[in-house]
Amino acid sequence: VMHVMKRTDPGFKGFGETYCSTVYPGVVKGWNQHSRVTLNYVVLAGMIKFVLYDDREGSPTRGAVQEIYMGDRNYVRVTVPPGIWSAFKGIGMETAIVCNVIDEPHDPAEAKRCDLNENHIPYSWDPKDR
Repeated sequence: VMHVMKRTDPGFKGFGETYCSTVYPGVVKGWNQHSRVTLNYVVLAGMIKFVLYDDREGSPTRGAVQEIYMGDRNYVRVTVPPGIWSAFKGIGMETAIVCNVIDEPHDPAEAKRCDLNENHIPYSWDPKDR
């Protein structure tokens, strides 16, 4: 059983919307950064490698990259605060179903995107990472 989120959970800042998407093995989605929204990701089926990068001014973890393997072999919820860059890659042999609970309704004006490879983020997506 996977509990996606309760209002008493750490990381819950309010409810804006929940959306789900799929990612095929070997496909990378991202990089995205939100200025106001807190993200709460879970993977309902399949597996992903979720990567976070902190470039927030004054943050004690500025410059840090974190990889989290999550999905049906590691049911976790990852909370991403505003200002953190995130991207994920489908791994394994099955399509992954990714769910995100956010604290505001989606607003494209508050999000930034950058190219997967041509960017300032010190991370390289390994083509063998399947």
